[in-house]
Amino acid sequence: MTHLAEYVGHSYRERPVERWRDGTVSHMRDFIAEEIPVSLVFNGVPHVVMLATPLDIEDFALGFCLSEGLLDSPDELKACRVYPHTEGLEVRLRVAEDRAALILGRERNLTGRTGCGLCGAATLKQAIRHPAPVGPGTPFGTADLSAALENLRDYQTLNRITGAVHAAAWVVPGRGIVNVREDIGRHNALDKLIGTLARSRTDFSSGLALVTSRASFELVQKCASVGIATLAAISAPTALAVRLAEETGLTLIGFARDTRHVIYSHRWRLATENEHGPACRRTATIRPRLATEE
Repeated sequence: MTHLAEYVGHSYRERPVERWRDGTVSHMRDFIAEEIPVSLVFNGVPHVVMLATPLDIEDFALGFCLSEGLLDSPDELKACRVYPHTEGLEVRLRVAEDRAALILGRERNLTGRTGCGLCGAATLKQAIRHPAPVGPGTPFGTADLSAALENLRDYQTLNRITGAVHAAAWVVPGRGIVNVREDIGRHNALDKLIGTLARSRTDFSSGLALVTSRASFELVQKCASVGIATLAAISAPTALAVRLAEETGLTLIGFARDTRHVIYSHRWRLATENEHGPACRRTATIRPRLATEE
C-alpha cells in the first residue's frame, strides 16, 4: 500500500477507467476524489475518526471542535499538528486539561462516515443538541444570493476535477463569495469553512453560509452553534432542520438555484425587493411544492 505521506495534500487520484456511452466503449483516465480516515486526538487520547478529503485538515479540526461544541472559542485550541500514517491522518490537538476532560468525557464511537453528521454521538442528548439563539446577523438581498449561486462553480476547483465533492461558501452581502472549502462530505465542508473563518477571526454574524447539498439538521446545528444566522442550500431541508432553524432564529433557505429559492424560516433577513424595481410579485395560491418543480 502506498504510504499516505506520499500524497497528503493531494485531494484526488488519477486512474484508467472504461467508459460506456450509447453502446460505445472508450478507455480513458479519470480523476477520483480522495477519502481517508482522519483521527482527532485530544491531549494524546483518541476521540473520533472521520472520513474526509485530505485537504484543509487544520481548518476541519478547528471547525469540527467549534461546531460540535467541543470548544467554545478558537483560543482554546493551543496547538494542532497533522501526522500522516499508512492508514490515514492523525490530528493531534492540544487543549487545556480541564477542557480535554470535558471533551473526553463525551462518550463517542470512534467511527464517523463521510455522509453522517451525527456519527460518533453515543446518546440522544449528544446528537440532538439545541444551540443558543443566533444574533440578528446581517440582512441581505436576493441579488446577493443569486450572484453567489452564479459564481459558486468558479470556486469549486476540486469538484470540477472529480465531480464528487461538496462545497461550503461564505457569502458577505455586497462582496459576494469570500471563502470556500470543499470535501467529499457536506458536514466536513461546512466544518472546514467554519474553521478557516475562525482562524481568520471572521465575525460569524457578518455573512451567510451557502452549501451544495441538502439542508440537514446537522448543518443547521453547526451554523447555529457558532452564530451563523443564515444558511442557504441548493437542495431541500429536512423537517427537523426547519424546526431547529425556527427555534434558534436562523434563516433557512432551500432549493437555492439561479434566481430561485424557498425560504423556510425567519425570512426577515432576506429583502423582498430586488435592485431593479418594486417588490417581487406574490401569488395567493397555496399548494404543496413538488421537488420536481425546483
